[in-house]
Amino acid sequence: MTTTLSTPNARYGVALGVSLATTLFLLLGIGALGIVGDGDRDVLYLAAPVVGLLVAIATRFTPRGMALALAAAAATTVVAGVVAVALVATDRATGSLPDVVMLTGMYAALFAFAAWLFTRVPR
Repeated sequence: MTTTLSTPNARYGVALGVSLATTLFLLLGIGALGIVGDGDRDVLYLAAPVVGLLVAIATRFTPRGMALALAAAAATTVVAGVVAVALVATDRATGSLPDVVMLTGMYAALFAFAAWLFTRVPR
């Protein structure tokens, strides 16, 4: 007896769902709560889905390419977080340093988890 996640299409679908949910969660987090604080500084984090989409298009949405795209999105999230930490550290009026670090880590981990799921899709 086989499970429903034993097919490559099912695994690809789950991995794609996690990556889209992560992107939607990031967009909602930026829009509703903000990560860095007041203002438009949260735009930094939009680079992650953009980089991920560009790499996914360049690799034609293959499972291996999607894993690379989401790993790039996770790395971009970390870079955006480093810049955001520098912004919060220099401007004490807005933003919370622990919040920025924790939210950056959470979003990067979610992108990395989606990348790992794509590595589990058989060729």
